[in-house]
Amino acid sequence: MTTFERHSLTPWLLLAPQLVVVAIFFFWPAAESLRQAFYVQDAFGLGERFVGLANFQHVLASPGYWHAFGVTALFSLLVAAGAMGLALLLAVLADRVLHGARLYRVLLTWPYAVAPAVAGLLWLFMFDPVLGVLTHALAAIGVHWDAQLDPGQALALVVIASIWQQMSYNFVFFLAGLQMIPASLLEAAAIDGAGPFRRFFGITLPLLSPTAFFLLVMNSVYVLFETFATIDSTTLGGPGGATRTLVYKLYEDGFVGRDLGGSSAQSVLLMILVGVLTFIQFRYLERRVAY
Repeated sequence: MTTFERHSLTPWLLLAPQLVVVAIFFFWPAAESLRQAFYVQDAFGLGERFVGLANFQHVLASPGYWHAFGVTALFSLLVAAGAMGLALLLAVLADRVLHGARLYRVLLTWPYAVAPAVAGLLWLFMFDPVLGVLTHALAAIGVHWDAQLDPGQALALVVIASIWQQMSYNFVFFLAGLQMIPASLLEAAAIDGAGPFRRFFGITLPLLSPTAFFLLVMNSVYVLFETFATIDSTTLGGPGGATRTLVYKLYEDGFVGRDLGGSSAQSVLLMILVGVLTFIQFRYLERRVAY
């Protein structure tokens, strides 16, 4: 072992580049956002005044904030449930494929390589009221689609795009989890007379619970933060705020409305919300996970 390897500062030197990146791009912005939440800036950003908790009181008293909260809750539920449910179904089907299994698995993981903004644009073009392929298919069965005017269709558009983009991430983990389940357990259950559904819900699903719990946490973070680009490239939070989530409202108030104090207060509340959701997931849902 060399002198460099034995030195006590070696681990810190190796970690230093990553620590610097995290400090500059995470801890510093978070600390600055926390500080600005207690100040009001002038319209030109040349001065600021301490206002205490006034920004938080204004945000929590705003009907628009609670409307965005409700949209976020519905959007999160639909995307997380849809992405995880569809990924589990595809993983089960792909795990049973004997011929061309590698090709199917590669094709099912490709959507995750697409950036959220690009994924949003792809589905926006397919659902375009004039040129969209899916729009013409819906028109053939009597459904008029125009996400630019219909709030429900706008929400459905961003939900579909987000599910499609996140589904591949979940698929990889579910497929890996399925391949780790011993085939002898399923064969023994089949010999004992257990049908396919009973084997799935009695053996496969409980053994996948650690993977499902991990994906639930990751999908919650994805929906709250990483779907911003999808919404921005498709609906811009409209129509009528139907797709304005908490993170998109934060962007509108801070970067469009130039209300840095209010947007900073919203970012602090969003961080608290994520922390509470993570605590609830680990405190109560993890008890049902079979490791």
